[in-house]
Amino acid sequence: MSLALAALSHAPSFGNVDPGGTIFAEINEALGEVRSFVEDFAPDVTVIFGPDHFNGVLYSMMPPFAIGAQAVGVGDYGTGEGPLPVDSETARELHALTIAQGIDIARSERLEVDHGVMQPLEFLFGPGFDNPFVPVFVNALGKPLTPMARIRLMGEALGRAAQQLDKRVLLVASGGLSHNPPIPEYDGSPEPVQQRLVSYAPSREDRAAREGKIIEGIQAIADGRASSAPLNEEWDQKLMKVLRSGSLSDVDGWDNDEFIAEGGSAAHEMRSWIAAFSALSTAGAYNMVVDRYWPVRTWGAGFGITAALPQNS
Repeated sequence: MSLALAALSHAPSFGNVDPGGTIFAEINEALGEVRSFVEDFAPDVTVIFGPDHFNGVLYSMMPPFAIGAQAVGVGDYGTGEGPLPVDSETARELHALTIAQGIDIARSERLEVDHGVMQPLEFLFGPGFDNPFVPVFVNALGKPLTPMARIRLMGEALGRAAQQLDKRVLLVASGGLSHNPPIPEYDGSPEPVQQRLVSYAPSREDRAAREGKIIEGIQAIADGRASSAPLNEEWDQKLMKVLRSGSLSDVDGWDNDEFIAEGGSAAHEMRSWIAAFSALSTAGAYNMVVDRYWPVRTWGAGFGITAALPQNS
């Protein structure tokens, strides 16, 4: 048994909108460092904590967390579409071991995942990868959200479960730092919006058209033709400091509304990072092996790439 961690931001703008300067080259260099880290660790299975953007997990059933024992990619932003190489046996074992610790986590035999899960996996393993993995959905957008302490406790329970597998387990976290895209809310929205949040099933053409408009909007911001709420580098660094320190209980008292006020509408995607680092912490104190951050103002987002190992590794 051994654990390692890689935590990566994702972004629809990646590869679609030039962030300017040397940022894109620096991000790709850091991704290469993490890929080398993962190759050296040689995981038997990867457990990825990630959000969904109302593409696969909708208000037809919105759990706080769910483990996918089987999964399909929705294929947004050029990521993989169709059945995925989920290690179903390990997923079901992790679910049983986690729920036995008193964590109410759902199990799905057909979890639909979007770029929030797929983009980091493709960063690490390449498009069309066949590396066995287990997806763990962490709700970041569907309100109401659990208190922050529940994220840490879920991560710790899953980390303890992972240590019972007798496998080399790579923990991956996916999520943006501060960013403020428009996000629909069910409560109080017109009926067409509510229906979309319950049963979104677009054609490929409709999905491509919607994504094209989003990319056009980001490009307009990058070109200075449109404005966007600024990222919050100070908040990003505050959170990264907690993750580096291992003092993860510091997040327990963070208020959900304050999280959004400081980090933006999608800042709760960092719940996936908190869960993954909490899982790693069950193996003891850890060291950061890769620790990179960029305030990408042309994308309106903080972007982080990290990797970590327990000190006793």
